Amino acid sequence: MSALGDDELSLVLKWVYDQNDRKSFSQVCKQWLRVEGLTRLSIRVLEPDLIPVFLPRFPNLLFFEAQVFISDPHLEFVAKTCPKLQVLNLNLKKTLEEFEELDENSGFEDVGNDGISALANGCPNLSKVLLRKRKNVANFAVISLAKLCRNLTTLDLGRCNLVDDRAVEAIGCSNSIRVLNFEACSLITDHGLAVLATGYISKTLKKLVLAECDRITDYGVSMLKHICCLEELNLAECGPKITDSGGLAVSSLSSLKKLNLGWLINLSDVTVIAIANNCVKLVSIDLTGCELVTGVGVRAFGNHGSLEYLVLASCYNICMNDLSIVVRCQSLRDIVLDKGLRMWIPMPMQVHISKFCQLHWR
Repeated sequence: MSALGDDELSLVLKWVYDQNDRKSFSQVCKQWLRVEGLTRLSIRVLEPDLIPVFLPRFPNLLFFEAQVFISDPHLEFVAKTCPKLQVLNLNLKKTLEEFEELDENSGFEDVGNDGISALANGCPNLSKVLLRKRKNVANFAVISLAKLCRNLTTLDLGRCNLVDDRAVEAIGCSNSIRVLNFEACSLITDHGLAVLATGYISKTLKKLVLAECDRITDYGVSMLKHICCLEELNLAECGPKITDSGGLAVSSLSSLKKLNLGWLINLSDVTVIAIANNCVKLVSIDLTGCELVTGVGVRAFGNHGSLEYLVLASCYNICMNDLSIVVRCQSLRDIVLDKGLRMWIPMPMQVHISKFCQLHWR
């Protein structure tokens, strides 16, 4: 029997999905080790310092993940070695305290503009880039991604607090991005939102996270109504400058399916009623901490045709009669109430609510 060639071994490996089995396969001989490396599509890096040692064996990677500290030279090496990358997950799981300890004790510089720009240049097929909590990532890196990665559909910049409106201007010119996360990017202002609403991205964007972007106001939020296919919007904790004026503009987004307005303390029943009447595709709404919202607004969802998930935590101006009307919404599956109200709602009423949907306390 003749020895199997690389092509035949590659066909066999296509049916091996378990990582431990692939590892066993690679330990048979040098040929099998080489073929396993050539056919590997994804990798999760735990020790970045070893990247120059092992990465050359995997030139055809499509998915690269490293949720630990990693340097610019490491990513420059990745860009040269794995030009076919499509998904880059660098979302960091470290805390702010761990960041500060790293800076003070080791002098290590986490990835920043140089590393991300090298990937944008070397891996033009990137479609999904996740950079959450990478505090050194700034405008230059984001601009490089927006300009060079023409297939980019998902960009997570959550808590990259050096990113400002200049980066947003480049993103606004993209005609491919569908998911965009700016959580806690506190330098972004109304100008950035206006760019998103009037740029090419307004025709493709489906999910936008602006939670904790506390420089935006009603003006910027009102511009979002021009994003014609937006399905998910998160404005939680964006501050007191967002009022019913901005809320009414949000209600004109008829394509919305998920909406988070948590802790927008100046939104009232006016906004909630408008959303209930106009956002007919809405499946989920979070009104946590909207203290001006009362039963008058919440009752408007009683006849909604698609709402499944309603969050009313830290909403104290809602009574039993209001809840009895809300649960008439036939599509409603889950309702979240503040745990402080639990002792004030009689058990028979809780049982009544549970007959229509799942009751949760927060």
